[in-house]
Amino acid sequence: MRMKTSSFFKAIFSLFTLTVIAGCGVQSIPMQNNEVEASWAEVLNQYQRRADLIPNLVEVVKGYAKHERETLEAVISARAAATSIKIDAKDLTEENLQKFQAAQSQLRGTLSRLMLVAERYPDLKANQNFRDLQVQLEGTENRITIARQRYIEQVKVFNNLIGVFPTSITNAIFFHHSKKPQFTVENETEIKKPPTVKF
Repeated sequence: MRMKTSSFFKAIFSLFTLTVIAGCGVQSIPMQNNEVEASWAEVLNQYQRRADLIPNLVEVVKGYAKHERETLEAVISARAAATSIKIDAKDLTEENLQKFQAAQSQLRGTLSRLMLVAERYPDLKANQNFRDLQVQLEGTENRITIARQRYIEQVKVFNNLIGVFPTSITNAIFFHHSKKPQFTVENETEIKKPPTVKF
């Protein structure tokens, strides 16, 4: 009878322990880490989408604005710099994110200058290919904004999980994750003003 009672209490204690551990983030921390990685992949995807539009945009502008060589070269150079920075979700650090964001901001700045150049060429502004590319670029900027906002939210949840009791204890014992970096306020202003597109 004692053996049965002892086994019963051990089973109850084990079940209780597993419930407590499960409630302390053993599953939620890895799941949220996956969410951060997925949202970062979407951020990269949208920035790549913008980069992929640029060669066609440059070619169309070049056909009408041959004298704007300096601006065109600046866009091409900024695109090369931005696409050369590849950051895997596992390598996300404050420093890496700042480098990535600086390159993207530089690219965005040169694109804005290119759009201003287009204002001086009415035939270019009337070109259907150019207009289509402008619309795609504007849509991509909106997608970048949405992807970044989703990343920011997922990182906030993850950082709370690993930094707030009781899940912080689970992280310290089992996972040893560090906080994920966020886009800075300065960088946030970069996405709030999409490139001006005037027809």
